[in-house]
Amino acid sequence: MVFLSVNDLDVQYQSQGKKVHAIDHISFSLQEKESIGIAGESGCGKSTLGLAIMKTLQENASVSGEILFDGKSILAIPDPEFTKNIRWKQISMVFQGAMNSLDPVFTIKKQFEEILKKHDFHEDYKQVIESAISSVGLPRSVLDKYPHEISGGMKQRVVIAMALILKPKMVIADEPTTALDVLVQAQIMTLLKNLKKSGLGIMLISHDLGIISEIAEKIGIMYAGQIVEFGLLSDIYKNPKHPYTFALLNSIPSLNNTTKITSLKGSPPSMTNLPSGCRFYDRCPQAMEKCKKEPPKVMTSSGFVMCWLYE
Repeated sequence: MVFLSVNDLDVQYQSQGKKVHAIDHISFSLQEKESIGIAGESGCGKSTLGLAIMKTLQENASVSGEILFDGKSILAIPDPEFTKNIRWKQISMVFQGAMNSLDPVFTIKKQFEEILKKHDFHEDYKQVIESAISSVGLPRSVLDKYPHEISGGMKQRVVIAMALILKPKMVIADEPTTALDVLVQAQIMTLLKNLKKSGLGIMLISHDLGIISEIAEKIGIMYAGQIVEFGLLSDIYKNPKHPYTFALLNSIPSLNNTTKITSLKGSPPSMTNLPSGCRFYDRCPQAMEKCKKEPPKVMTSSGFVMCWLYE
């Protein structure tokens, strides 16, 4: 059963008289209890995708296309109804830089209570909050502390607990291990894997392919607002098709591989002045003349790839 379906999604921002094409007509689907990784460089549109699903884009954003969640069209639901019935109850999000989102003047417990109050929760607050904090491996005593009194890893667990408190079916985690040391990263990843085993669907947004490999069954590789390759994670990691995907995987150091790590020349194109052909053309080691003139079509098999090499 298709749980999340994104069809021809397009997001543009209007900024200082210019249009920023953050997401350019992307499509993919996810089955119930499946997890997906969204990977790519900074500025490629990963976070915008998560915000579009959560309907928390800035006011200067224009959105078209379709997002179906559990059979319902998210974009067609009025904001008050979406807030009441779907946001945080069906889909929640751990935002990028989430550790800094905790209010320094309120205790952790007070901030949990504000979430429950905002979403018209009428059951016993104490039991639900303590259950949520316990589910991420934190002691009850954390609830009485202020954010500055707990470590970065504990803050991240608190934010994940906040995303889980109303028991959603899916969580979007945007760079959940950023700014954490290696040991705490491992703890957070163990927590996410345990949540996945319990049946929670996870969309993991990250530039780290190693982290994505621990969680996801499917992966979408984003470049300059487009998903240039999508499919089963095992297929793409073993046999990457798009030159950008190959370059990303080739940049990961390995303890048992003597292959020289390589980097890509140049930078991604400006999102306010996108080229007419393939957006990866200037950096692609396999670029052809056709790539410069015509945008590549989607070539489908078990997943899909946007590249003229597979015409």
